[in-house]
Amino acid sequence: MTAINDASPLLTHYVELADGLAGVLDSLPADAWTNDSPCDGWTGRDVVAHIIGTQREFFTGHDVDLGPAPSLDDPAAAWRAHRDAAAEVLADPAVGDRAFDGHFGPTTIGETLLRFYGFDMIAHRWDVARAGGVAHTFTDAELAEMEAAADSFGDALYSEGVCEKRDVPADADRQTTLLARLGRTV
Repeated sequence: MTAINDASPLLTHYVELADGLAGVLDSLPADAWTNDSPCDGWTGRDVVAHIIGTQREFFTGHDVDLGPAPSLDDPAAAWRAHRDAAAEVLADPAVGDRAFDGHFGPTTIGETLLRFYGFDMIAHRWDVARAGGVAHTFTDAELAEMEAAADSFGDALYSEGVCEKRDVPADADRQTTLLARLGRTV
């Protein structure tokens, strides 16, 4: 793992999010990776493949090379290898500060990585945990980060292949409300 002493806020936050996901992945029983997740048609392994794959595509699309893709034979190990490769490139502040015109207007690699892909690293923790039969509760800070991201996405959150609108139970707690907003049924 890349040392994050005196690291940029981007690298520090990315590693915190990535390590939170790693903790969930490490908690799954070895035989759980082929179980269905709440993401329609995806197993727990497929969710991890999605997170790694979309981040790799994002970096590649901005001419940032993460090296060879990790094998998903062991999804938790694959995630740790990906996290380390991403952290290594993010240790160079020029990578995170690189500007581009994104879906929501002018942005940087770092801003997009945290706002969109960071959202994925938090939200999909619950999906993977459910596939493994493991309970997962978000912290208040994680809920706030996902709520802010979902607010910023607006109606794009409900674009095809992203999230599906669900009814929120009247007596729902904060986590259940957010999960319903993200198309998950608790």
